[in-house]
Amino acid sequence: QVQLVESGGDLVQPGGSLKLSCAAFGFRLDDYIIGWFRQAPGKEREGVSSISYSDGNTAYADSVKGRFTVTRDNVKNTVYLQMNNLKPEDTALYMCATYYKGGSYYPPLAAFLDPRGDFRPWGQGTQVTVSS
Repeated sequence: QVQLVESGGDLVQPGGSLKLSCAAFGFRLDDYIIGWFRQAPGKEREGVSSISYSDGNTAYADSVKGRFTVTRDNVKNTVYLQMNNLKPEDTALYMCATYYKGGSYYPPLAAFLDPRGDFRPWGQGTQVTVSS
């Protein structure tokens, strides 16, 4: 079964850190771009970060630049999102999703911060709550 499973969400105080995981099952991530997205109650889904799994190139939303880092583990077929200096406005359900790029060429990764892209599958999400 092809699926993505996120984990690592938690309740954390402002200024704290969390590391989210996005593990792929049933397929290899090598030909994919992986996007991290988040959605807070009453707000639209927004892109947080994207990574090309094959070469490790990354992109970030302005709101998280310098605080979040996306990486991948080729052995574990998993992508991580390290989140530092968390703020209350980072509170949301965090989801990962994949975009099949096939070959080596792909558009600038910033384009994959748009959740309206042809991402499939999507994970079920992991909740991050930043509060004192």
